[in-house]
Amino acid sequence: MSTALQNRPASHLALGRFGQSSYMIRRQFFKLFGGAFHIYDAAGNLAFYSKMKAFKLKEDLRIYGDEQMREELLSIKARGILDFGMTYDVTDASTGERVGALRRKGLRSILRDEWLVLDTNDQEIGKIEEDSMMLALVRRFLTNLLPQSFTGTVGGAQVLAFKQRFNPFIQKIDLDFGMDLQNRLDRRLGIAAAVLMCAIEGRQQ
Repeated sequence: MSTALQNRPASHLALGRFGQSSYMIRRQFFKLFGGAFHIYDAAGNLAFYSKMKAFKLKEDLRIYGDEQMREELLSIKARGILDFGMTYDVTDASTGERVGALRRKGLRSILRDEWLVLDTNDQEIGKIEEDSMMLALVRRFLTNLLPQSFTGTVGGAQVLAFKQRFNPFIQKIDLDFGMDLQNRLDRRLGIAAAVLMCAIEGRQQ
């Protein structure tokens, strides 16, 4: 396991915002500029609110503790101007600590979405992949109404799953960390990955 993951702050693995085993992400309807997401815990309480800054050449998402955006918790920033193989740095806004990074697998993602999960030294520690090539091709060339699902792994072990609910009007994603019993993945990085992929999927539709 990566040293960076072993040394992550225990507070983010304890009970609290980042200590939940499941979340539901809902994209804000009729958001004209940028993008916004509500992230609820299993009890239906608002755990996070995320907003993408509009009119930015480099994608810039922020995750807050509430809808009033009084407390910034995480930032997700692209290293360069939009392209297929972008790398996004995830930073803990409260400490300035770089949590890790997420890198989209350029040309591969044209047919089937695949992301690399990187540690603080940009070393690959895991992957997040779309469910199957066949279903991915159906979504891209026949209909985008077929819900997406992704599986995340670290060291070959599954650490997350998220599945899009069938709803042609409002994007909703169920995010599940319940199988990650050994806390292989920093929850901050997992939540950032889910929000980022929701944002990119919404932009492509």
